[in-house]
Amino acid sequence: MSADSLAGITEDWGRRIGAQRTAEAERANQPAQRGERPDHRRVAEVQAISGQANLSTDGAMLRVRDEGWKEVKVVAVSEVQVRPAEERPSEPSSRRADDLLVQLSQHSYQAGLWNADTMAQYQYAEGLRRGIDHCRKLSSVNDGAIWIKRITATNFSHATQIVDWRHASDHLWAVANAVCGEHTTQAKQWTEEHLDLLWIGQVAAVVTTLDKMGLEHERWPDLVREAPDYFRTNQERMRYDVFREQALPIGSGTVESAANTVVHHRLKRPGRGWQRDNGQAMLAALSELHSGRFNQAWQQTFSRS
Repeated sequence: MSADSLAGITEDWGRRIGAQRTAEAERANQPAQRGERPDHRRVAEVQAISGQANLSTDGAMLRVRDEGWKEVKVVAVSEVQVRPAEERPSEPSSRRADDLLVQLSQHSYQAGLWNADTMAQYQYAEGLRRGIDHCRKLSSVNDGAIWIKRITATNFSHATQIVDWRHASDHLWAVANAVCGEHTTQAKQWTEEHLDLLWIGQVAAVVTTLDKMGLEHERWPDLVREAPDYFRTNQERMRYDVFREQALPIGSGTVESAANTVVHHRLKRPGRGWQRDNGQAMLAALSELHSGRFNQAWQQTFSRS
């Protein structure tokens, strides 16, 4: 089979599965219908999670022909398993050495060239597909973006929203490197002291320190100037002491990894650009492939043709 024939088959299937997922997303987001049972499942469950789950959302960049670089929005849904601290690999310098071991697995994805409100529909449908609307414990770890907070709160109001630990750390490192000097001993010491405060839930103390530093001056990079408000507005989502005690994940590595495996590895190669329609088709196909649903989705799609 030639490369062109294979590409044509793949993109055709991607369009089919994309259309099917669009129909499911629209159905999932319709207002309640007269006579509809409260327990009616508008989207069939696949690999449903019965215990603890996590939902993370992020963006990845893709070059679209005649449009330039555009953001692909990605959602990752994962099962969460909690194990005793004794099973944690030895990490003497890790802050989590004595915490329960929280592991995420059985990931599924949806990705597309969507705006935030369109992404909200697909996020909700994928959540229903995995059954997270009735999980006993649901978390959502993200980078702090306002649009992610908004759509997640709308779709799954019972989810505990958490700012990814690494993103919070990066903000403190940015401040320290700007004020104390790049990679200096003083910068490292300042950062570690304030990460310790953040780790035990003392976000207010971190905010107070940042306010006193007068970081609003335009000579600082945006990440530094915005740091006080970043921590102030995200205090509720930075209660890392509480989240650790509740055995919740505090990292968004699953969706950041998805940006590479689902989007970049296949679609962001040197010199590669995609027509929007073909890019959308490939994103739909890759989402099913990396969710471990390829065979099922392939058979289901062509059985309907």
